[in-house]
Amino acid sequence: MTDDIRVLIVDDDFRVSGIHRDLVASRPGFEPLPPVRDAASARTAIREMQPDLLLLDVYLPDGDGIEVGREAGIDRFVLSAADDVATIRRAIASGALHYLVKPFAARDLRDRLDRYARFRNLLAAGSATQATIDRAVGLLHGGAAPPPARAGTQQLILDALAEGEASSVELAERIGVSRATAQRHLAELAARGAVEVALRYGTAGRPEHRYRVG
Repeated sequence: MTDDIRVLIVDDDFRVSGIHRDLVASRPGFEPLPPVRDAASARTAIREMQPDLLLLDVYLPDGDGIEVGREAGIDRFVLSAADDVATIRRAIASGALHYLVKPFAARDLRDRLDRYARFRNLLAAGSATQATIDRAVGLLHGGAAPPPARAGTQQLILDALAEGEASSVELAERIGVSRATAQRHLAELAARGAVEVALRYGTAGRPEHRYRVG
């Protein structure tokens, strides 16, 4: 994916929304949109700015953030001081990908944003194998799922290359494995003729190996 992930923050406390905006801006591949402070403004911003991800407080001056997210049908995290189980369950049932109880450490939101970006990368193509789905869900929620089997990893690589040619570093990031693992499987796929390798020469340094579906 080449476009930045556009994030709309909905929080009635301008200091909190400013902190969250700066956190989003610090992550590569993310673009914070101007934060809004109430449900009406959120609905307008969603319609006009078309964000990819919402960071929603629950209690807004004129409505309920969980309901705003449910109506929008956009990927969303709920960030709220509400820690009662009923609210948490309602947020998750509405489709929230994460629920963070305020106050939380900055690293908690950074970690979830980074995992969300990798989740989107894995599910960027028009269809996905079961191995891709399992890997994406594991990345999103930080579970300790075992790494995919050899055949599963190679299928993930082929799925990622369906988006276009890439380097081993780019592929490793897309599918959530180390560069060494990606290179090992790429070598096997190239030996079988499943992928093709080309060299790209830059202005300086060693040429870069680029891979595409054979």
